Amino acid sequence: MSISGFPRRSALRSLAGAALLGLGVTACTGTDDPADPADPAASGSAAPSGGAAQSAGRRLGAEWEKHERTFMAWPASQDVWGGQLGAVRKDIAAVARAIGGREPVVLLVRPGQEDSARNACGSAVEILSTPVDDLWARDTVPVFVEQGGKVKGVDFNFSGWGGKQQHANDAGIARAVLAKYGLERITTPIVAEGGSFESDGQGTLLITESSVVNGNRNPGRSRDQVEAELKQALGVTKVIWLAGVRGKDITDAHVDCLARFAAPGVVFLDRAFPGTPPDVWSRSADQARAVLADVTDATGKKPKVVEITQPDPDRITGRGDAFVSSYLNFYVGNKGVYLPLFGDPEADGQAQQTMKDHFPGREIVPIQIDTIASGGGGIHCSTHDQPAV
Repeated sequence: MSISGFPRRSALRSLAGAALLGLGVTACTGTDDPADPADPAASGSAAPSGGAAQSAGRRLGAEWEKHERTFMAWPASQDVWGGQLGAVRKDIAAVARAIGGREPVVLLVRPGQEDSARNACGSAVEILSTPVDDLWARDTVPVFVEQGGKVKGVDFNFSGWGGKQQHANDAGIARAVLAKYGLERITTPIVAEGGSFESDGQGTLLITESSVVNGNRNPGRSRDQVEAELKQALGVTKVIWLAGVRGKDITDAHVDCLARFAAPGVVFLDRAFPGTPPDVWSRSADQARAVLADVTDATGKKPKVVEITQPDPDRITGRGDAFVSSYLNFYVGNKGVYLPLFGDPEADGQAQQTMKDHFPGREIVPIQIDTIASGGGGIHCSTHDQPAV
C-alpha cells in the first residue's frame, strides 16, 4: 500500500470516515457544546481568570522543560474505534508504560473501565477516573502556562475539532483536570486544540492558520483577532503562521505533524518521502519551509530548519487512509524522547539519529503505534505535559 504526502487524520475520527467504516459515530448535538467559558460555575476549580492585565507575566513553556507529570487518556468509545478498540488500547498502554517508567503518568479513564486500563498499563501509571470519549489528550487536556510561580491551565473549549466527532465527555476534561489538581482555569473565547500550536518556551508560537482561523472553530474572527487572544491566553509575543490545509483531515492540519521546535531557534519540518507525487500536504510543507526561511522568532533570530523525511510508504507496517507516518508527532519527556516506529529501517534509524543529535541528554525510545497512527494521530497527540515549577 502506498500513502502519498502528509498523512490524513480522517477515517476513524471524522464523521464521514466513521460512516464509511460503519463505526456509527453520530454528529454532535447542542448538548456537546462546551460550557460558557466566561461562566465561573463551569469550572470545578478556582474562579477563571482572563483579561490583559491578568495575562502579564504568563509564559507557555517548551515541551523539553521539566514535567510534573504526563497526561494520557484511555480510549473509551466503541462508536469511535469499533473493532480496533482493543488494538488501540494496546498501543496506548505501550506508550503509557514507556513514559511511566521515566516520569509520572496520569491516565484519564472512563468510570467502569479502570480495571482494564490498570491491567494493561501497570502499576506505574496513575489512574484518574473521569468521563472521556477518546485518547487525544494533547487536544483535550488544558494547555498549561506558568504565571507568578504557579501553573495554570488554559481551557480552549474543546469542540471535537469543530464538531466532527462526539465529544460531550472530552469537552469537560480541561475543567476536570484543573479541579483535580486545584489549578486555576484561564478562560478564552476562542476554540483551539493543544496540537494546533507549538512553543519554543521563549515567546514564539508556531501554528497552522487552517486549524484555528476557521469557521468550524472561531466563526467571524480574523487571524489578527485570534492572534491577539492567543497572545493574551498564553503569554506569547510572536506568532508564526503556517497556512496548513483545510478540510482534508479532522484537525484541519495541526502543526504537530508538520513543524516542531527542537530547541529555541531550531525547527523540525516534515518532508514527504522522496519521489512521492506532490499533493496538498507536500505543498503545505513547502509553504511552511518558505515562511520559516523568511521569518524571525520572538528573540529576533531566524530559525534553523531541520527536515525529517517520512518513511517509505511501501515499507511501513501500518495501514489506513488516515495513517500518520510523520516522525514529527514525537513526545519529549523528562528522560526520553518517544518516537513512532513505522517499519522502514532506514527512515526509522535516520529519525532516531536526528533525535539523538538534538536531545543528547535523553534516551530515544521508539514505539510501534500502528493503530493510533491509523486513527490519524501519534504519540504527541496522545500525550500532554504539565510543567513543573
